[in-house]
Amino acid sequence: MTASAMTAHADDLTAHPWFFCGIGGSGMLPLALILRGHGAEIAGSDRSRDQGRSAEKFAWLEAQGIRLFPQDGSGIASADQTLVASAAVENTVPEVVRATELGCARMTRAELLATLFNASGRGIAVGGTSGKSTVTGMLGWIMAQAGRDPTIMNGAVMKNFVSADAPFASARVGGGDVFVSEVDESDGSIALYRPAIAVLNNVSLDHKSLEELRALFGGFLAASDRVALNLDDAESAALLHLARDAMTFAIDRGEAVLHVAPGSIADRPNGVSGTVVDTRDGSRHALALRVPGRHNLANALAALAGASLADVPVAEGVTALGSFAGLARRFDIVGTSPQGIVVIDDFGHNPEKVAATLDTLRMHPGRIIAFFQPHGFGPLRQMGAELAEVLATRLGPDDLTVLCDPVYFGGTVDRSVSSEHVAAWIEAAGGHAEHIPERTACADRIVTLARPGDRIVVMGARDDTLSSFAADILARVG
Repeated sequence: MTASAMTAHADDLTAHPWFFCGIGGSGMLPLALILRGHGAEIAGSDRSRDQGRSAEKFAWLEAQGIRLFPQDGSGIASADQTLVASAAVENTVPEVVRATELGCARMTRAELLATLFNASGRGIAVGGTSGKSTVTGMLGWIMAQAGRDPTIMNGAVMKNFVSADAPFASARVGGGDVFVSEVDESDGSIALYRPAIAVLNNVSLDHKSLEELRALFGGFLAASDRVALNLDDAESAALLHLARDAMTFAIDRGEAVLHVAPGSIADRPNGVSGTVVDTRDGSRHALALRVPGRHNLANALAALAGASLADVPVAEGVTALGSFAGLARRFDIVGTSPQGIVVIDDFGHNPEKVAATLDTLRMHPGRIIAFFQPHGFGPLRQMGAELAEVLATRLGPDDLTVLCDPVYFGGTVDRSVSSEHVAAWIEAAGGHAEHIPERTACADRIVTLARPGDRIVVMGARDDTLSSFAADILARVG
């Protein structure tokens, strides 16, 4: 589909008003911004706003011409509105009740994103259990620097696109026909996408069993015209035969089309570098990233492979990644106190993401105090034991994990596995952990324990206030 055709399709979507239930969420906000950027009338509500959380973000949304309402159904006033709500939103939520009464159309977040994405005809979908947002940000930046003027849908704020007018830049509305988006497997919605290019980073335990994930990611590859696939990840490599036209990448496997020259990797506290080898022509490219860790080197290879499939030369992609500034809450160094205490804000919330963060920290000296806020009771039931094993084995004998109770925004929930269980499992596996139910009390404990040279990492998902929590700890230890 041409850019003009996509614009025409977007005009169809903007012909009526939209209402986003949970508009401040990481998946909802960028979609609302993309539709708003095309001229749609947008309104929304959010429990967090009603609870007085993230006031700055909601004030900015209102400044964009988006009307916000309490989550009491009052914002649903016309049958012409389309309600966008997560598939997990209960039918008793006032907006859903009111929309049902009025006969409003309803779409899930994933259905709306897939509609926009598939209409582009040049969609680049980034899938995988971990690294989706970072790879999406890297790919989006490469495409922007290459003059492709992409639309980008991300689950995190992309620092390269942040400005005074766009402080919450988790989306970019472009005029080209390239649409770069992360796609989610947690609700099965990855099956809705028809990518021109699919990027598969990895497959590991998170929201679903490995059997379910294999089926979902296998279908994702089969539905895509071209595929960039991580050969280092055994689960991803096992799905390679399902791709019609594949380009492989890897750090450690020289048979991959894009790989890293042995012995070329250099780690720094604030970055990582290595020589990228393109086996198609034997060319070598010096890549220097401003984000640390081998996992980000793997993310960069994924972005370079995806961009190459979109006809951006590897050399051009490497140059663009040299100025990639990273994402908010992805190993985001909040600051260093005068005593040398470093505070880091991180999105780590599943075993693989937490392991990558801790491995990066362990490359450099200093005790680690890892604070972890689970993003719900359900995820703890699914992966609490594996998470405990990571926190027990990836931290040293002097390190400590501090857990508060899971974040809870309302609704019915099974609380059979709690943070207290995870803390006990960490101790049983030989690690050190403390469960302190209240988050404010966790901060008090961390500040009391902190000493010069410590690294304090704040980890968790689905809660923007963790960033202010991390900033407060930095101020107090300083």
